[in-house]
Amino acid sequence: FIWPKSKVSNMRVMPIKAASGIERPSRAVLRTRPTRHSLWVALTRHLSLFYCGFGLHLSPNKILISFSDLDDNVELSALEEIDDEEAVRISVPTALPPSSTSLKDYVDKSETLSKLVQLGVNLWKLEQRPNVGSMLLRLDYETDVATKLLFLKDIGVEDSCLGYIISRNPFILTQSLENLNTRVNYLKSKKFSQDTVASMVSRAPYLLSFSVKRLDNRMAFYQQQLNLSVANTRNVVSRLPRLLCGSLEPVKENLKVCEIELGFKKNEIQHIVLAVPKVLTANKKKLIQIFDFLHNTMKVPHHLIVKFPQVLNTKYLRVKERHLFLEYLEKAQYDPTQPNYIALDSLISLPDETFCSELASAKLEDFCLFQKTL
Repeated sequence: FIWPKSKVSNMRVMPIKAASGIERPSRAVLRTRPTRHSLWVALTRHLSLFYCGFGLHLSPNKILISFSDLDDNVELSALEEIDDEEAVRISVPTALPPSSTSLKDYVDKSETLSKLVQLGVNLWKLEQRPNVGSMLLRLDYETDVATKLLFLKDIGVEDSCLGYIISRNPFILTQSLENLNTRVNYLKSKKFSQDTVASMVSRAPYLLSFSVKRLDNRMAFYQQQLNLSVANTRNVVSRLPRLLCGSLEPVKENLKVCEIELGFKKNEIQHIVLAVPKVLTANKKKLIQIFDFLHNTMKVPHHLIVKFPQVLNTKYLRVKERHLFLEYLEKAQYDPTQPNYIALDSLISLPDETFCSELASAKLEDFCLFQKTL
């Protein structure tokens, strides 16, 4: 170690004892008070040795620092006022925040997130899902996002639907174009038209995230369970494409409920599903509740419910209020063989004003007052 050429103070020579105990001035040791310059040189030398251990070469001569700046830094205080010119010269780092609980802190600095916001993607919903936020930050807009958006537009998806699709299924951005093309080609091979495929993807964003094998198994399941033809299976799936995406357990349970608890025959269930596919995914309790009211309270037989299956997809309160109002007026007649017959589809589909004037022959104000008594 060689001390730099600087002013050395309090220097003295210390004699060193030999092994025999006789003092001999054969070697001199410098005892001095280290200056700021000497400490800096020593520090840079140790840093050089440290970085050499990692294969890096750092020369003290290449570390440029002004000792006058060191003196200035010592005298500066965090509370010291600065003028406007110095404030303007302060540089603010533009790097992404190392961590955050919200994606909004990254939108201004991430091209991917800013483009997704412009598309109408709900980032506040995505950031609540595990690992989705970090996944989006790792994506490159040109290679990962833009290519998928162009693919969706090529198959016919409207621009207004892109934000909805990514908001519901952001993982479509991680799928390869080869897999996406394969799944679209499979749907086309099943004779789904281009417009139908685009509509199905728009309404069921997870559709293209499943393998061809899974999609094919789902199509076969509905065809076998409901004893449908290929055309009817395609019709049901195209009207409710989430049948290919969701779990099959609720569907199996609803089919058993319709057959065992509600008492419908298999051919009747087939007719109901063809008319109202949502029955397959409806809440079991609500399905039982509305059927119980129709069949046991309103005395509507099975064959009339099968004839107007939309009634099973209606809000329970709507059916209850209108039936009780007609019953109060002594006009609740649902038997087509009797006079003053009221069809179930008219009962549930007409707006309140038309229902009152055409079916109940009453004023809308009277119906509103009656609703308050329930």
